[in-house]
Amino acid sequence: MSRLALEADTGLTVCHVPSVRSTVVHRLVCSQLADGQRGYWIDARNTASTHVLYDCAASPRALEGLQIARAFTAYQHHSLVRRVARVADSETALLVAPNVVDLYRDDDLREYEREELLAATLTILGELGHALDCPVLVTAADEDARAVVSEYADHEIECLETREGIRLEGEGVQTDGYWHGTYWQTTIPYWVDVCGALERGVDPVVRAYDRGLVESTADGETETEVIV
Repeated sequence: MSRLALEADTGLTVCHVPSVRSTVVHRLVCSQLADGQRGYWIDARNTASTHVLYDCAASPRALEGLQIARAFTAYQHHSLVRRVARVADSETALLVAPNVVDLYRDDDLREYEREELLAATLTILGELGHALDCPVLVTAADEDARAVVSEYADHEIECLETREGIRLEGEGVQTDGYWHGTYWQTTIPYWVDVCGALERGVDPVVRAYDRGLVESTADGETETEVIV
């Protein structure tokens, strides 16, 4: 499991996920919500798994402010979006609507209704994010959904499956590391956050020598001394 970080950009952010069952949205939600912060999750296709959420959360308290509402039709989904628009306030830290397009593809909607209802839903979500000055996170799992949502999105994130785990690419996001059972595989961005970046133009070996971490031998080779 990777440790994911999402900067709190306002407006609508679409995350392009590899499947409708992707758990990356659960991890992003848990990384955003601190203890007691308020969030609203408008669910589609039963994406909201409390088991996954609690596995990803730093502590159970981190999810105390998260409210989840499930929709099973496009009309229910749109009604929930409108409901959240009425009850969300300045204390809201995050809005989430995974698989935001899926229910609007069902056969119980005529094509013109589908387009109008989905457009209204995405418009409300985007405007709500700007009005509340908080991020609104939605996901899209295929190219058609991606094309539709991208027209309304302020920010886009790409979710990639790697050998180490999930990596996010896009403005305002970074993957700091990956959990592998009992050990933690860190990344360069993680160590930049912890230690800072080296000054440009300064050889890392020179800096290490200045700090007494390496010694130069007569033949010009360097020896490394581990300082504990």
